[in-house]
This record gives sequence, C-alpha cells and structure tokens, in this order.
Amino acid sequence: MQLASLLPQDIREKYVAGEAKDTAPVIDLLALGYSKLLGKGRCPEIPFVVRARYVSKDAERKITEAGGVIELVA
Repeated sequence: MQLASLLPQDIREKYVAGEAKDTAPVIDLLALGYSKLLGKGRCPEIPFVVRARYVSKDAERKITEAGGVIELVA
C-alpha cells in the first residue's frame, strides 16, 4: 500500500499540487490499523510525519530523504 493513499483525497491533492507547503500531513498508522511500516514502495517527495510502532530501515531512510519525520509510538 502506498503511504500517500492513506491520506484523505482532498488533503493528498493539496500536498501533491504544492498548495500546502507550511505544514506536513500526519499519518498515524496505529489509528488506521497498521503497526509496521516497510520500505518496499516508492515514497512521494512530500514530507510526512508518520507515527508507527515499527519502521524498517529502508522506510525510515526514504521518509527522511523526502524531508519527513518518523515518530515511534509504544
């Protein structure tokens, strides 16, 4: 599953179009029913704040290269 597809459609379109540059969208994977983030897919060049319990090294690298942040949640 693509990380950007977890955002609501209207919010995703704002960030992809570059209209919203002052904030980063927050994706709380635990609230969406996921606990692990793997780095298999491509990460869009949008800085995300991702909250997850477990994050692979590839996923962390891809998110931080795009300017995002990982928040580990217990």
